[in-house]
Amino acid sequence: MQEIRPLPRTVFTRLVSQSHWQPAWFVLLAVLVGGVLAVLPPAESGPLLLRTAVLILTLIEPLAGLFAALLTGPLGATESGLLDSGQFYLLFSLLAWLAHGLRQRRLFVPRTFLAVPLALFVGIAAVTVVDAPSYNFGLKELLKWGEMLAIMLLVVDRVVIWQEHRRAGGTKPIIWLLAALFAAGLSQAVLGIYQFGLRGDGPEHFLVLDQFYRAYGTFNQPNPYGGFMNLTAVLGLGIFLSFMREIGDWRLGRINLQSLISNLRSLNWLLVFGVGLVTAVALMAVIFSWSRGAWLSLAAAAAVLVLFWPRKLWQGALLLVVGAGLLLGGSQVGLVPASVTERITSFGEDMRFGDVRGEDITDENYAVLERLAHWQAALGMATDQPWLGMGFGNYEPAYADYALINWPYPLGHAHNYYLNLLAETGIVGLVAYLGLWTAVFWQTIRVIRHSEGWQRGVALGLLGVWTALTVHHLVDKLYVNNIYIQLGALFGLLQLLDETNLNRNGREERGQERQEFEGKTPRSLPLRGEKI
Repeated sequence: MQEIRPLPRTVFTRLVSQSHWQPAWFVLLAVLVGGVLAVLPPAESGPLLLRTAVLILTLIEPLAGLFAALLTGPLGATESGLLDSGQFYLLFSLLAWLAHGLRQRRLFVPRTFLAVPLALFVGIAAVTVVDAPSYNFGLKELLKWGEMLAIMLLVVDRVVIWQEHRRAGGTKPIIWLLAALFAAGLSQAVLGIYQFGLRGDGPEHFLVLDQFYRAYGTFNQPNPYGGFMNLTAVLGLGIFLSFMREIGDWRLGRINLQSLISNLRSLNWLLVFGVGLVTAVALMAVIFSWSRGAWLSLAAAAAVLVLFWPRKLWQGALLLVVGAGLLLGGSQVGLVPASVTERITSFGEDMRFGDVRGEDITDENYAVLERLAHWQAALGMATDQPWLGMGFGNYEPAYADYALINWPYPLGHAHNYYLNLLAETGIVGLVAYLGLWTAVFWQTIRVIRHSEGWQRGVALGLLGVWTALTVHHLVDKLYVNNIYIQLGALFGLLQLLDETNLNRNGREERGQERQEFEGKTPRSLPLRGEKI
């Protein structure tokens, strides 16, 4: 953690540093809220009381506001106004974090591995906005990435402070952060399952199998909803696999029945059941979204989880081959529904380049041609501005000059984030983005190799999350509807796992050195009374 500068002693810092200011402000706030509640109907007073409680908790601990932002962030697409609930709680959380630094009369920027590549990408993206057609679109997109960086630093800083003040391990805040992430995913999963099979109606163009409606949660679109649900499902899968490792040694010829029974008895089955339930419900939501991009990214993430689950990669590769063989055999004998197989295999039609001008448009190929037309427009932008692009976030404002005649209306993005980024930030921005994600994958794999227990499971789940996000971006853009709040928290979680492992390894090394020294002392130094 790096100290930036001490703040000068001012009237404000003297006020907030006094020990009696918090009760006084809280009493005043309670009086004001009580007066408002007295004149409001019960339907409005309840939410107001809940929001007030969240704000008070955020003033005490800024992470509480971040947890509220994680829970309410997915509601952004259904809310109107300048700030949705997720953005409001996030802004208040960041302000509370700043206020804590002012009260302590110093500000800190945690030293994290991802801060440099993330800041570098944001800086390059900001440069591309200078000559952009629309500053409004550019600043809005920059704000998302700035929030991701701020959230990551907030998580690391508050957990480190919590650890220092309590002189204990930092696992409890990590568990609370995981609980907030899972709660957000579970609420959306339950809503999506209800929309798919229980509600009985929905948008006509979401109808599948002649009787169900694609799940979309509060995202209003199934594709980003499926991508969001993958964040919960894949993270849960990674943790669940770590529980499987704790049960016993699964290497061939190494299964010890007595040890297996002992481990089964010592396992926290309530935790296993909770993680398993959340994971299963989230997986159902991904399936019910009927999103080919979400399905493909889930399959890629599952493959990566299987590959890195064992300690040795060749064992993971063997498991991967066996699993692929079973899946292929199941599809051949009809265990996998034909509708699912057909939808997955037809994905190859979306992954082709070419000039779609002049092609006949039908109901069957409309969605594919629309996506390809936007890819073609993105390539046109990149051709005209190859190095710095049209400006970060400016695909939509620039689209009119590159639109094909049958596709005059922009979709907001190119439905391929890599082409979208190439069009907006050019080769320089795309290289910086790929460099950022290379750093993310490298750090995650490093944490997996040096972790044990549930922490290794979290790191394994994070590796799957990054894989799902990377693959899904081949056909969509997932930095929408406050998903980036989740990603900022996941970045912070990765830094905490890395920091925890580094601290633990350092303690183990120091302990080993101490044992070696103590072991050598009787032999290397003369005992009292002996002659030298």
